[in-house]
Amino acid sequence: MSMVGNLRKVTSLTRRNRRRVDLSHPARSPLGTSVVNCVLYRDGIRQPGTETVEEAVRQVRKHGHDFVWLGLHEPTEAEFARVAGLFDLHPLAVEDAVQAHQRPKLEQYGDVLFAVFKTVTYVEHEQLTATSEVVNTGEIMVFTGPDFVVTVRHGRHGSLGPLREDLEAEPEQLAKGPSAVLHAIADHVVDDYVTVADAVQEDIDEVETEVFSPKAGQTADAGRIYQLKRELLELKRAVVPLARPLETLSAAPLRSVDPGIRAYFRDVADHQARVTDQITGFDALIDSILQAHLAQVAVSQNDDARKITAWAAIIAVPTMVTGMYGMNFDHMPELRWRFGYPMAIGVIAVACSFLYRGFKRNGWL
Repeated sequence: MSMVGNLRKVTSLTRRNRRRVDLSHPARSPLGTSVVNCVLYRDGIRQPGTETVEEAVRQVRKHGHDFVWLGLHEPTEAEFARVAGLFDLHPLAVEDAVQAHQRPKLEQYGDVLFAVFKTVTYVEHEQLTATSEVVNTGEIMVFTGPDFVVTVRHGRHGSLGPLREDLEAEPEQLAKGPSAVLHAIADHVVDDYVTVADAVQEDIDEVETEVFSPKAGQTADAGRIYQLKRELLELKRAVVPLARPLETLSAAPLRSVDPGIRAYFRDVADHQARVTDQITGFDALIDSILQAHLAQVAVSQNDDARKITAWAAIIAVPTMVTGMYGMNFDHMPELRWRFGYPMAIGVIAVACSFLYRGFKRNGWL
């Protein structure tokens, strides 16, 4: 089977809905502590047993063509120190891996590549509110060397257990070495970006429908729109900075990346570019929705002000007439006239009716 077929088959396998072994939490790890899994691969085939990290590395370096994949979840500085010394990891990369909260990036330290990926997941909610969490982020740090892959995961989602199972189902793919694992992780992360972006679009469509509905003043909420924009910014921080690392992986001749694998990073970069374009469009659309909502609020306030002004003008007529006849003077026109009161009431009624019809015709009432 060709390399193209292998890579595409692995990608399709990651999208199958089947029962997985979840190794995303240390409590379910066969090795305990922060180590999620430590596996030795020989010719792409997982070797049996649960060796210690030291034993796995010793066997890899003895044979010379194997590699070990060590997965960790939120290790402490002390826990990671042993791993760093074993694989001779650069102190700056080690600090980033332990502290987390890094931007997506790619750095090279000798024969070791250090990549940071921001993982994202969509937070399901019945209804979007001004405090709803829409996007939740985490991180995956990946160290790849000639004979090892070390993955450090931060966050409660983004388990690599299912991805590991899919890769193990294609031993010829794993036989290409650590760079095949790096590609699979990058492809997995970017696929999640696509899924989350599509889900966020549904929230945007819902808010847009409410803003432009006939009852927008009753259903639309600026707080919901602003919260959606903030969550979109969180997604943007995860997706956009990844463009440069993927460009480097797909174009630059890196010693740690197999030349045959390098070409397929371009496919991942294309997907990342598509999501970036989506997010840019979402950002502009939300700005337009927010401006439209604020314009509707302003128009509604103007309508209320006009109604108040119109009613004030109508009430001013009887106020003026009754105010005049409420003055305590003995000599006033028609003060003692028999029809003075009916005439005053009639004048008030006619004037108010005339004003009411005028304001109604002009849309003020």
